[in-house]
Amino acid sequence: MRRPFRLAVLGAGRVGMVHARNAVGSIPMTELACVVDADEDARAKAGAELAVPVFRDLAQALSGAGFEGVVITAPTFVHAELAVLAAGAGKHIFCEKPMALTLQECDSMAGAADKAGVVFQVGFVRRFQPEFVEAKRRIEAGDIGTPMVVKSLTRGPGLPPPWAQDLRRSNGMLAEVNSHDFDCVRWLVSSEIERVYAETANFKGRERGVTAADFYDNVVVSLRFSSGAIGTIDGTCPADYGYDARAEVLGTEGVLVVGENRAMPLLEIRSRGTGETPTFASWPQRFEPAYRAELAAFVQAASRGGEPVVGARDGRAAVAAVRASNTSWLEGRPVLVDYGSHR
Repeated sequence: MRRPFRLAVLGAGRVGMVHARNAVGSIPMTELACVVDADEDARAKAGAELAVPVFRDLAQALSGAGFEGVVITAPTFVHAELAVLAAGAGKHIFCEKPMALTLQECDSMAGAADKAGVVFQVGFVRRFQPEFVEAKRRIEAGDIGTPMVVKSLTRGPGLPPPWAQDLRRSNGMLAEVNSHDFDCVRWLVSSEIERVYAETANFKGRERGVTAADFYDNVVVSLRFSSGAIGTIDGTCPADYGYDARAEVLGTEGVLVVGENRAMPLLEIRSRGTGETPTFASWPQRFEPAYRAELAAFVQAASRGGEPVVGARDGRAAVAAVRASNTSWLEGRPVLVDYGSHR
């Protein structure tokens, strides 16, 4: 009988705990081996709740616990270091988005995984959410004809953590929030993003104590795809009213709208999860089934062999689009997306 696949979750923050809790009780043939976090209080709380060993860093976990795969949920600026170390130890890798800060880091991570022969999956959760999966199926079936215009948005209720407010350590909200959108539009349209033009604004940051240079809390990106399609991505964080994630694809023969939409002449929402038409209070609530499905898909790929649903190439493409968009708004011009030599 096949023994359970054991996971180490690297990072005991919000998304780390979502994955850790799912590994404990929601994914067949999966066990949580340990949790790793540099913060003593965070790892102590995780260990007490989940009843698993906790470690200060990955090196300590590698020598102190047995596991076959890692789930990287630590801050973006350490993703590459952790992935390369895990691959060198022969561990399969699930890496939360954004994959890394630079294309060079993405290449080092993918190269280490290839060399070790381990699975590398990126956490683009929308690819596992039922309504998004159904939209992709219908588009591929030709139900709305050829995609012409695609729109995607993400609005988060609160400020990003302090480290993510620093453009140099996170690539900003375009990476931390809108990475999902860059992947989603590319996936739905089945085409690479060729050119971007981004505009940003900061309405709430200053009054909430954000002092990081180049911080913004609103962004709109115009897109042109290699297929000829065009589109937009918009993001807001904090939006305050709740968590909001939607997409729309207009084709030559019809339109698909994905998300929480209701036929109302006027809609007003002011507070999280309440009001005339409730919205989602948080992203774990909005994508609860998808978080389980993506981790189950990773475990299956790692246990039985085969390609992950969302691989390093997908993570790298989103990083390329994010970096081009950052150049665009900082320099005030349209920018071609540079995928480098590993497109």
